[in-house]
Amino acid sequence: MGKCGEMPVGDDRADLTPMAEGGRRLPKVAVVHDWLTTYAGGERVLAQILRIWPTADLFAVVDFLPEADRKQLLDKRATTSFVQRLPWAATKYRAYLPLMPLAVEQLDVSGYDIVISSSHAVAKGVITGPDQVHVSYVHSPIRYAWDLQHQYLAEAGMARGLKSMIARIVLHYMRIWDVRTANGVDRFVANSNFIARRIRKAYGRSAEVVYPPVDIDRFTMRAEKEDFYLAASRMVPYKKMPLIVEAFSQMPEKRLVVIGDGPELARAEAVAGANVRLLGYQGDQVLVDHMQRAKAFVFAAEEDFGITPVEAQACGTAVIAYGKGGALETVREEGDERTGLFFDDQNVPAIIAAVQRFENLASPIEPSHCRRNAERFSQQAFCERLQRLVRDAWRAHAGNGTEAR
Repeated sequence: MGKCGEMPVGDDRADLTPMAEGGRRLPKVAVVHDWLTTYAGGERVLAQILRIWPTADLFAVVDFLPEADRKQLLDKRATTSFVQRLPWAATKYRAYLPLMPLAVEQLDVSGYDIVISSSHAVAKGVITGPDQVHVSYVHSPIRYAWDLQHQYLAEAGMARGLKSMIARIVLHYMRIWDVRTANGVDRFVANSNFIARRIRKAYGRSAEVVYPPVDIDRFTMRAEKEDFYLAASRMVPYKKMPLIVEAFSQMPEKRLVVIGDGPELARAEAVAGANVRLLGYQGDQVLVDHMQRAKAFVFAAEEDFGITPVEAQACGTAVIAYGKGGALETVREEGDERTGLFFDDQNVPAIIAAVQRFENLASPIEPSHCRRNAERFSQQAFCERLQRLVRDAWRAHAGNGTEAR
């Protein structure tokens, strides 16, 4: 089987024949996503799911996806909930979070044999029956309701006061609902071992790991590197971009290029030294060019998975990363084919020390090793693994005495 995008669109038969043995009809598939407002990491996963099952019907709490991005989802439009019709939902949909558990439960997927949810918030709570198989691909249990609650409240300026009390009550309710709806999932799939541990902690359930698909073919390895480091990300608090800028500003002999914009850009500009170039938002071509030429990619976020370190490695570029979360699974610090190194704390001295260790390595990190490691996270690997898991879940379900109706 080729990568997802090369599979024949409009015909599930090649993909689901193993599930339709004995002359029975093919299972009918529904795909449920949290909300469609932008084409980001979760939507890239959704796009590949739809390429595996191109005749599946799509559901979401809201669908305000820009038309320019809709072709990535095979031009599908989601069946949506009542939140779609509420005032200002297109821009203020997050304000309706307290209503989203109810909203996702109103999405009627009762006519489908297999339900695949792509969930970082409420999608996994869609209601299914005993004759249906529900496989939930979890990007993360609801981050702001579980272990990151205190961090999110602090960053939103709601650490105390009346708004804080209301938010904490809502999040308490969300946690109760989130645990209850885990019982409706037949098989959990996590996007990393890090998230599998979160699923175990939150729901008491095991999860199989299928890493998100990275479009490795979009990147070309470049062996010759130039004398600068690169950091690229949205400028939001948990990405810690001003921290990287501040660290390099204290190393004036080293050059740093920063790509990205967002609410933290002003903070980054305030601490940037003369050796730091802040380019703001740049298109894909500029980003890839810098990834290919940089001597290393610096990454300070604690991500569930983290696609950009994989993309950098696909360009043959080593990674200097914060040693928590998904980076521990995508970057190799040990062995003959190391692709980067880690720092243990999100602070300036730790980043400075890591850069110095990188420059003092006894043998340089080989670009070919970085590229080979990145290929583990290809679209093809994602499609083959997820398709196999869903097929096995359906066969196990049928083996318990239920056949596709």
